[in-house]
Amino acid sequence: MDGTGTPIRVGTAEDWDAISDLLGSVFHHTMSAEEREVEGSVFEPERSLVADDSGTVVGHAAAYTRDLTVPGAVIPAAHVTLVGVLPTHRRRGLLTRMMHRQLREIAAAGREPVAVLWASETKIYPRFGYGHAAPRLRMTVATREVSPPDAPATGDSRLRLIRPLDAIPELSKVYEQLRATRPGWSSRDERWWRFVLSDIESQREGATAQYGVVHETADGPTGYAIWRTKGNWDDRGPDAEVRVREVVAADPVAYRALWRFLLTIDLARTASVHFASLDEPLQYLVDEPRRLGTAVADGLWIRIVDLPRALAARSYAAPVDVVLDVTDPLLTENSGRWRLTADASGSATCTRTEEPADLACTVLELAAAYLGAVPLAALGAAGTVRELTPDAVRKASTAFGWHRMPNPTEVF
Repeated sequence: MDGTGTPIRVGTAEDWDAISDLLGSVFHHTMSAEEREVEGSVFEPERSLVADDSGTVVGHAAAYTRDLTVPGAVIPAAHVTLVGVLPTHRRRGLLTRMMHRQLREIAAAGREPVAVLWASETKIYPRFGYGHAAPRLRMTVATREVSPPDAPATGDSRLRLIRPLDAIPELSKVYEQLRATRPGWSSRDERWWRFVLSDIESQREGATAQYGVVHETADGPTGYAIWRTKGNWDDRGPDAEVRVREVVAADPVAYRALWRFLLTIDLARTASVHFASLDEPLQYLVDEPRRLGTAVADGLWIRIVDLPRALAARSYAAPVDVVLDVTDPLLTENSGRWRLTADASGSATCTRTEEPADLACTVLELAAAYLGAVPLAALGAAGTVRELTPDAVRKASTAFGWHRMPNPTEVF
């Protein structure tokens, strides 16, 4: 039996418990009452798609309404989430139907030119046109083997411990000061701050509650860090782990001070970080960078929904005038030849054209290059972007790049 006869409808607030049960089954985790309440606080039933088999929720996909920072701009982006199908209903086409319907509805609404998600399995989403646009850096730092960054005293700066949920105005002030310049960051209103900082006991994995520290000057906060610790002792003595959740700093003084603090916490021998950028400055501040234990992992996946709006919305690192021949089997209005022109300021236009193409690719390749982390030249070397005019890949790759790597900061 296939899934073509299973109705897919818009969700309701009353579906949340059944959706939670489904997601628990899919992701092998029983959600506590506290988790259901926290996750439900950001649930948008009107953006929820439910596969309903005779009153049982057997599949689900949803999106959050948030903004995403892209190179040189902040744009609306559908934050796709809570996707899953019950084991009893796999391989029936339900996921494909839900993802196709969701993308078509996002396109029809006309508000969000891109969609973004974290992938549970990376082979799933390319078939829906998602490209891996923001790799992240993970670090497992041997804190006794690296010299922490120098943190010169400035006279008017200090570190102050805080309880994160009680300090949202201060944390938000620093975050908002930087958000427009950091590709990969998502908007956070009060509701989202409470979600991001939620400290659910069943998710601590044996570690402490969350701690926070603010770096401040006479003019106010200039940075913060959020972390927890997991204590351990062995035959050689203390062996605790500092689990760093987020470090945000408005200037090098705050950045150095926060990392020095985190890497010198007493009785700890390891610091783990899961959401660093590929160009994380800490790599250039320690004397033994190998001991940072770096590894590259996947992060954000982008889907271009409205191609001309998406390409015109972001800024470009260099002037460019290129004709792209794009294929999009799902959202066919994106297919065809598009002329992308950007001036020296980075401002761009993208319009349909009948001119000969300089490059040919699918929408997936443009999505992968969209945040500036994946060079079009690398995709050209892989053969997934085809150069039709000499030197077109180099020029376009330079323009699509950006001076900072995207920095995925949270799983949603």
